[in-house]
Amino acid sequence: MDINFLKTLGLSETNCGTTSGKKSYASDNWLESYSPVDGLLIGKVSVTSKESYDQISATATHAYSSWRLVPAPKRGEIVRQFGEKLRKYKEPLGKLVSYEMGKSLQEGYGEVQEMIDICDFAVGLSRQLYGLTMHSERSGHRMYEQWHPLGVVGIISAFNFPVAVWAWNSALSWVCGNVCIWKPSEKTPLCGIACQNIWNEVAQENNLEDGICSLINGDYTVGEYLTTDTKIPLISATGSSRMGKIVGSTVAARFGRSLLELGGNNAIIITESADLDAVLIGAVFGAVGTCGQRCTSTRRLIIHESIFNQVKEKLTKAYKQLRIGNPLDPSNHVGPLIDRTAVELYQKSIKQAIEQGGTVVVAGDVLSGDSYTSGCYVTPCIIEAQNHFPIVQHETFAPILYIMKYTDLHSAIKMQNDVPQGLSSAIMTNNLRDAETFLSVEGSDCGIANVNIGTSGAEIGGAFGGEKETGGGRESGSDAWKAYMRRQTNTI
Repeated sequence: MDINFLKTLGLSETNCGTTSGKKSYASDNWLESYSPVDGLLIGKVSVTSKESYDQISATATHAYSSWRLVPAPKRGEIVRQFGEKLRKYKEPLGKLVSYEMGKSLQEGYGEVQEMIDICDFAVGLSRQLYGLTMHSERSGHRMYEQWHPLGVVGIISAFNFPVAVWAWNSALSWVCGNVCIWKPSEKTPLCGIACQNIWNEVAQENNLEDGICSLINGDYTVGEYLTTDTKIPLISATGSSRMGKIVGSTVAARFGRSLLELGGNNAIIITESADLDAVLIGAVFGAVGTCGQRCTSTRRLIIHESIFNQVKEKLTKAYKQLRIGNPLDPSNHVGPLIDRTAVELYQKSIKQAIEQGGTVVVAGDVLSGDSYTSGCYVTPCIIEAQNHFPIVQHETFAPILYIMKYTDLHSAIKMQNDVPQGLSSAIMTNNLRDAETFLSVEGSDCGIANVNIGTSGAEIGGAFGGEKETGGGRESGSDAWKAYMRRQTNTI
C-alpha cells in the first residue's frame, strides 16, 4: 500500500509524541499504532512522562499570559491560516484518518473538511464574542457583562473522530483567548502528531511562542495528568459515558469545569407516512457509517407496525449490497472496526441480544481472507428486538442495528426516550403534526432531534451535544463558545 501521505505530514516510523510547539520531549516508553485496515504497524509514538507533562503545562500557562492579550480578530487570523493549511493537507490528512482509524476515505476527507469549516466559523466568531448591556436600578450607573478567556483548555478526544473533535474545541478556544493541551486517543496517536505538525507551520510562520497548541500522548494515565491539573480550568472530554463519569467527578472535585460529549443510543422513528427512500438512506448510513463507531450512529429503528415488514425487507436488501473492505478504496462502503477488542465486543453483543430474545434478520460475521488480514472486518448486523432488552439499552460501538415495532406515536417517543443516553434522534414522516410533536417539549429528549434525515452527523453551525448520560456538553456552533470563557458582570 502506498503510504506516502505519512511523509507529507511529517511522520516517520518513529515519532516523538509530546510537544508544546517547536520543542519536543521524548521518553523511554513507546505507544505503537497499528492500522485496522491491514494490521500493520504504522509507527511508534513517545508516551508523555509526568515530568514532560509538567513542563508542557508550565509552557502553556506562560503562553496564555500573552496570547489572551492578542486582540480576538488577530487570533482569528491565526485560525484562518490554520484552516488554509488544512486545505493544503486535506488529502494526506484524510488518508491518514482513514488508514489509522479505519473509516472510509470519503469520511476521512469529510472529517478534515469539518476541521476547515470550524476554522471558518471561528474566524467569524472572533469578531462576535458579544456581551450584553443592562439597565442599572441605580441612577448614574451602567451595567454590562463581558466574556474573558479561561486559560489552558485540556482536550481529550476519542478514536472515532481522531482530528475533527479536537478542531471543534481548539479553534473556538484559540479565538476566545485560550491555549490548548490535547491528548488524542491512544488508538490514533499519529493523527494527533500530524495536526500538531500542521499547527507548527502556522506558529513558525507567525513567530508564535510555544504552548498555544500542545500535544501529549498515552493511555488514561496520561489523561489523568490533565484531569487532576489544577492549572487547567476546563477539560473537554469525548468518549464513553463510563469515562465521562470518571472525568466529570475528578474535575469537579477540584472545582474545574467539564465539557462532556459521551455515548449515544440513537433512534429513528419511522411513521406510516414516511418516505421509505429517505428512510433507507438515513438508516443505512447512520447504522453502518464509520462501521457503527459514531456517537451519533443509528442504533435503533422504531417502526410503525403497518410498514414494519416492508422496511425490514428493504433494509435486508440494502445490507446485502454493502461493500466491505479497505477504506482507502472509494468503492467500499464499510471499513474495519478499530481493533480486535472491538470485534470481540461486537460478537458478544450479538450473542447477548439473541439470549435476551432477539431475532437475527441480517447475520453479523467476522470476515477472513486475504483482504481482511487485520481481523477487524465484520458484516453489519440487524436484529429484531425489544427496547427494554439490557443489550439494547447499552451502547455497543459496532454496526448492530436493532429494529422494533410501535403502534402509536406517543409510545414510539417513549421508546425513543427510554434509554440512559440522549444524544441524537430522528423521525421520518410526511405528517406535519407528527413532526411537530416529535420536536415539542413532549417529544425527543435528545440534544439533537432531526426530521427526515438520519441521526448521524451534524452541521458546524449548530451546537453539538446531548443530555442524560451523554453528558450535557455543547461543542461547535451556535453559542457553544461560551463554554470556553468566563462571564463577568460589570457595574460602573
